[in-house]
Amino acid sequence: MSQHFRKNAGVVVFRADKKVLMCSRIDSRKPSWQFPQGGIESGESVKEAAIRELYEETSLRRVTWVAEIDRPIRYEFPQEIKEAFLKKGIVTDGQDQYWSLFYFDGDDAEIDLKTPEPEFDDYRWVDISEAPNLVWEVKKQAYMEMVKVFAPIIDNYS
Repeated sequence: MSQHFRKNAGVVVFRADKKVLMCSRIDSRKPSWQFPQGGIESGESVKEAAIRELYEETSLRRVTWVAEIDRPIRYEFPQEIKEAFLKKGIVTDGQDQYWSLFYFDGDDAEIDLKTPEPEFDDYRWVDISEAPNLVWEVKKQAYMEMVKVFAPIIDNYS
């Protein structure tokens, strides 16, 4: 049986103190932190999808593109999640995440999670090395791979 992995744009935003923006999912019973992310639409570049998703989920616009990972980082959903999606008519085994890194030179007043279709109810700024320990276990390995690439870029950004 062939598998289907959704193309997804993952977005890491950092600021001058080298901290990254993580958001807490609104649909989770317990705190569930992650970076903004979302599907890449047909005809859309990874960068375009990242900018769109970031705005749709956080209202951020004052960002500067810094880097991207030139290959997807895959994670697979557990069987119960796949079955829940299937009941909704969504066929997916997981996600191929295409990561983009942006620098934010605004202030927290720009962050507005009360968007037309809110996905997050809280945010915080953390060291990127903390991110894999804050996310859903299924995403942990993918986040670790992303951190290996983006942490040195953030550390050396001026």
